[in-house]
Amino acid sequence: MWIGWIEFDILLGDVHSLKEKRSLVRPVLAELKRRFEVSVAEVGGHEQHRRTQIGAGLVAADRAHLVEVLAAVERFVAARPEMELLSARQRELRSDD
Repeated sequence: MWIGWIEFDILLGDVHSLKEKRSLVRPVLAELKRRFEVSVAEVGGHEQHRRTQIGAGLVAADRAHLVEVLAAVERFVAARPEMELLSARQRELRSDD
């Protein structure tokens, strides 16, 4: 069994309040869950209205599938026009490590 996760540091575009931030971030989280079947959450930057950190995690039977899904998640986030992807950190672990 393989366990993997990816964390994104994101700068949001023209956002002036936490309410506006939520209106941008929530649909992205929902679409990541729906499209890629990953667990996903806003994991940082909660009090900053122009920054957020998003984490996505996945358990898979083989590493190839895990890497493929996490790469697709990263491409999806990077392609969002309302978000600027500042950094992405990824990790994979085998369950017997």
